Amino acid sequence: MHENWAELAAGLSTPLKELRGGATDVMKGFSALARAALEPHALDTKTKELIALAIGVATRCDACIAFHAEAALRQGATRAEVMETMGMAIYMGAGPSVMYAAQAVEAYDQFAAAKDPAAA
Repeated sequence: MHENWAELAAGLSTPLKELRGGATDVMKGFSALARAALEPHALDTKTKELIALAIGVATRCDACIAFHAEAALRQGATRAEVMETMGMAIYMGAGPSVMYAAQAVEAYDQFAAAKDPAAA
């Protein structure tokens, strides 16, 4: 295992809380933006989380990978859908995205195993 993705996400809880308290208006605006972006319309929320996961890979954001791998799983994304999404991220982000795509699959697998240890 390269990274413990649940620990990475949990470890950001306190710093994110401090950021919300220190930059209240900005973070309220960011939260409103996130809610609006994730609202299902032409695309369902699962698809939007998969897009966010791909963008996290392409922009090389470890925390984004952790949060959106878990969110994609919560929205019902399958491992096959994650793999296809990683193909698009690699296509758009080239070689460095290959390395981050491997991490995104690892993150998804860890969250899936924690949700259903029997499936691991």
